[in-house]
Amino acid sequence: MSRDDRTDDWTDGGTGDQGGRETASAVGAASTPGGGLSHRVPDLGALELLLAVARLGSLGRAAREVGITQPAASSRIRSMERQLGVALVDRSPRGSQLTDAGALVTDWARRVVEAAEAFDAGAQALRDRRDSRLRVAASMTIAEYLLPGWLIALRAQRPDTAVSLIAGNSTVVAERVLVGEADLGFVEGVSVPSGLDSVVIAHDRLIVVTAPGHAWARRRRALDAGELAGTPLILREKGSGTRQVLDAALGGLARPLIELSSTTAVKASAASGAGPAVLSELALGEELSARRLVEIPVEGVLLSRDLRAVWPVGHRPTGPARDLLALTRG
Repeated sequence: MSRDDRTDDWTDGGTGDQGGRETASAVGAASTPGGGLSHRVPDLGALELLLAVARLGSLGRAAREVGITQPAASSRIRSMERQLGVALVDRSPRGSQLTDAGALVTDWARRVVEAAEAFDAGAQALRDRRDSRLRVAASMTIAEYLLPGWLIALRAQRPDTAVSLIAGNSTVVAERVLVGEADLGFVEGVSVPSGLDSVVIAHDRLIVVTAPGHAWARRRRALDAGELAGTPLILREKGSGTRQVLDAALGGLARPLIELSSTTAVKASAASGAGPAVLSELALGEELSARRLVEIPVEGVLLSRDLRAVWPVGHRPTGPARDLLALTRG
């Protein structure tokens, strides 16, 4: 044992037997039984320190091993003695020795620490399993035109995470997230479904389009809101974010000309000349550039919307879901 260790123990613990008597009197004020288990059992840090004292025979060296100062280690031991109501360590110029009670508590402490290590290993295994997969539910527009780029970026960060995707309308997405079938959802409706928290991750604009040969394509003035609302349109099915936003903006819609369950099908029908459609600007870049579809100006109505990430109330995304959410807002 080094001179420094002897000095540390001597300085902190008093002199010889007197130090032991002081410790014994201090622990006599221990709390009476009762209360929760956490109030009667020392924390893991204190138990690990006690094990280090038993192994090294020096409070100073034990403090250095666990990464705290010697005075802090001494204070922690005294606090544990008061908590348990027994003296655990005798300090003297020759070092620190366990009392009989300290030896017994150390044996218990070893089992507690080993159990805690097993608990930690099991928790890490659960985190690893959670982080090995990500279940995403996304509305059709987001799934087709935004999500692929985000998932490519996520793969660069987490190459070992397997991603599964449920694509559907915003109502379906909300249901999947609420019942726990998806870790993170993306919707495009006018409001946040009940039971979900959300954050806006992008903005979008709805556009009225027709085939170049449609009568609207030759108009010299913009459509007004009433004319758009009263015209049968090629629409997505009920429950889609596009349908919800359009219905809310116009205060109601005429009976649909055709109802279809995918953006691709709506675009194809409109391009064939079947009738006008209203779709996300995100989905129309190629068709507008190639003039397979043309945009029809509309006045007197704001056809914009927020795109949102959603998750169950009180359960902020963690692991790969958290990382994906961060990428959408980067």
